[in-house]
Amino acid sequence: MGNRLSKIVTRSGDDGSTGLGDGSRIAKDDARVQALGDVDELNSQLGLLLCEVLPPAMRADLAVIQHDLFDLGGELSIPGYRLMNITQVAKLDAFLEKYNADLPPLREFILPGGSRAAALAHVCRTVCRRAERSIVHLDRAESISEHTRHYVNRLSDLLFVLARVLNRQAGGKDVLWNRERDELA
Repeated sequence: MGNRLSKIVTRSGDDGSTGLGDGSRIAKDDARVQALGDVDELNSQLGLLLCEVLPPAMRADLAVIQHDLFDLGGELSIPGYRLMNITQVAKLDAFLEKYNADLPPLREFILPGGSRAAALAHVCRTVCRRAERSIVHLDRAESISEHTRHYVNRLSDLLFVLARVLNRQAGGKDVLWNRERDELA
């Protein structure tokens, strides 16, 4: 793996650049740094979701995902390095199947909300979608592993499903979009 942090305050970024895992330096507004930042924000949001009361299996699965996101960030921090693999994507597919199995079919769009934990899962989902857009943008300039792209795409789907599960766990239901609503006063 690349360089490890031994000192946090280096002042080397004062010029608007940052160091990558391979020791090279790039501008802090580079597409690679944007993707890294979005993945880091997603992992932080997952940490916030993990502060909620969650089913033990979901808590364990989210911890696995946080570690995967560190792998993903490691891959992004070293151009050309490949760390994500098909097994990690397959794991998300298995999580999706497990959590989606008992959910009723969707008949309408869902508004983000319901329980606090579900709302936080929706925030994680939207941050994940942003990270995915950043990764796709970076991939247009520099080749990114297909497993990385697949992982963030599946993860946003999983976070949507987890929000639905969390609303049921809290004794509620999905907050459905009402297209026939009267104007709110």
